[in-house]
Amino acid sequence: MNILIVTGLSGAGKSGALRVLEDMGYLCVDNLPSGLLGNFVELCRSTEPPIERVALVIDSRASVFRYSNERLFQALDMLDCPHEILYLDCSNEVLLRRYNETRRRHPMHDDALAGILIERELLEPVKERANYMIDTSDMTPREFQRVIEKTIGSDSGKNRFRLVITSFGYKRGIPLNSDLIFDMRYTANPYYEDSLRNLSGRDKPVFDYVMSDPLVLKHLDTLTEMLKELIPAYEKEGKRRLMVSFGCTGGRHRSVAMAEALYERMRCFGDVTIEHRDLAIEAESISERFGN
Repeated sequence: MNILIVTGLSGAGKSGALRVLEDMGYLCVDNLPSGLLGNFVELCRSTEPPIERVALVIDSRASVFRYSNERLFQALDMLDCPHEILYLDCSNEVLLRRYNETRRRHPMHDDALAGILIERELLEPVKERANYMIDTSDMTPREFQRVIEKTIGSDSGKNRFRLVITSFGYKRGIPLNSDLIFDMRYTANPYYEDSLRNLSGRDKPVFDYVMSDPLVLKHLDTLTEMLKELIPAYEKEGKRRLMVSFGCTGGRHRSVAMAEALYERMRCFGDVTIEHRDLAIEAESISERFGN
């Protein structure tokens, strides 16, 4: 039996996640008090046939069962079956907009922003322990579904370590789920080369241009060796996911090239994925500006 704990900020999409997981074959339960977790597991085992995959939302919503990280961690540590945590995050601005649109009261405070800040601090230890993290700030419902299906997939419960390498543009903000962030704005920008502007870091001319800087290659070598040492240490401490993010101005050239280079170096070391957050939208922006 495998258990997936779905948690995170109120308004970040936990109920939507349960709907997707239900379609994936999970038995889903919303807002289960952590004190009932052990009893619920035994109930699932007593069915015929036994239930194999369960997704449970355990969060900080106000109720007669007061939430505490210590109580949740104690309940999880007492389980004798595989379990993982999916943490849903979202920017404060988007959460505020969602609360304003629905006119819901935040469960932690009458003032939505105050509630968001209180809850974010309260859930930080859970976020640190999470196996998977998804930032739903800019996702459509369909994108959210695809990301959950890709993230959880059919391997949930195997406790594998996942390295996520991503690129982004600083002008659209830093990815909330990043563990390590590296700024690529120290190297020459291909955007100012007419022959390279409309290409991306995935194209060989841009990739070669970025990698021609000896400092970039030194950076890449150092980071590769560092990750080879850090990942086993993270695994030993129970961490199952590491997100390494590279940023440049727009998220189309330098950060993409560096993310691709690191991905090629690390892909043979296990479960490694690559994402380019702003690549598509930056391509549209450049096309509009220069009429291509």
